[in-house]
Amino acid sequence: MERIAIVDGLRTPFCKMGSVLKDMSAVDLAVHATRELLERSKVDPKTIDEVIFGNVGQPADAANISRVIALVSGIPFTTPAFTVHRNCASGIESVVTAALKIQAGEGKFILVGGTESMSNYPFLFTKELQEILSELSRAKDFQSKIKAIIKIRPWYYSPRIGLQMGLTDAACGLNMGQTAEVLAKEFGISRLEQDEFSMKSHHKAVAARERLKEEIIPIIPGLKYKTAVEFDNGPRENQTMEAQAKLKPIFDKRSGTVTAGNSSQVTDGAVALLVMSESRAKELGLKPLGFLRSFAFAGVEPNRMGIGPAHAIPKVLKKAGMTLKDIQAIEINEAFAAQVIACLKAMESEKFLAEFGYTGLIDKVNRDILNLNGGAIALGHPVGATGSRLILTMLKHLNRSNLSIGLVSLCIGGGQGAAMILER
Repeated sequence: MERIAIVDGLRTPFCKMGSVLKDMSAVDLAVHATRELLERSKVDPKTIDEVIFGNVGQPADAANISRVIALVSGIPFTTPAFTVHRNCASGIESVVTAALKIQAGEGKFILVGGTESMSNYPFLFTKELQEILSELSRAKDFQSKIKAIIKIRPWYYSPRIGLQMGLTDAACGLNMGQTAEVLAKEFGISRLEQDEFSMKSHHKAVAARERLKEEIIPIIPGLKYKTAVEFDNGPRENQTMEAQAKLKPIFDKRSGTVTAGNSSQVTDGAVALLVMSESRAKELGLKPLGFLRSFAFAGVEPNRMGIGPAHAIPKVLKKAGMTLKDIQAIEINEAFAAQVIACLKAMESEKFLAEFGYTGLIDKVNRDILNLNGGAIALGHPVGATGSRLILTMLKHLNRSNLSIGLVSLCIGGGQGAAMILER
């Protein structure tokens, strides 16, 4: 089969939930990235065969958000669109789905990406209040309305927080931070190790600001803002171990080690990518950033969801006919410091590799080529967009550094892992 090209990509700044992008919807963010990408690449929207975006917190007012993004971005209404959802890997899933459709002959050029406005995740009414409000809306007379109203109790107004619900696994009942605590205990990962990893993520992200600017399109969030947001606002200048140490564990307050400081930031942001067959790129006179070599997904226990990359990475290497020694740059999404460290320790364990049949695929992971621009602990993790961001960041890095092969991976809420090998 001919190669799948990722021709170009752009993203918005990634900004902390409740900060400068809070008034922009997931649609707004994706449209901003998409319009600018089409303008810069000089691609005629009429040549796009389909649109696929990943999104996790599906907005109630934008059903099938990909279709809304496509139409508002100026893509013809004759171009179909659909949305994919694989939790944290939704942005990678958009690229994988596009690749499979192209290889199946169902199009040659697909606009993909991921978007998330975690600031706009809803607060939900309790079930009791919903029922009373429904009864109230059906009431025909004043007496019936009063009868419904007097059923309301103050505690019915206690909201169900959409973000909290979404970050809690429905199968095992643990939230994502609690699953990181499971791995920290299983692999004996200390608070010090996690804080050191997190501090380095911030230092690398701050040092990489000018490099990352290459993939970011500035954005003016609204009329009240006089200047554009040009950078991710998560990286902390001069982050120290002392500052990290002041933070208390938030998921296991008695004996835990996972804090807000060594966890990924809850974030708003969007990414858009142009994916097409190699022959289509040549027809349009476009030079690809790189190509998709292989991809793999793995399932793991939901309460250990963070270990997913340690299983997906060997699988993708095997599919590509490669070993980790062939890889020149690695991105593993930093959902939690404990989670990434656990994956590294697992992949360096002969017992683990032998148990799952991964021996020979992985040797010691080279930390010097891992997350060179920082990761989600500093940059943030807009869940539906992160997978696409990892691909874009990796391809830009390979081109800047004159490298050939890169690997991106991330854990997935619900107990999965994803990995992808990219080449240029």
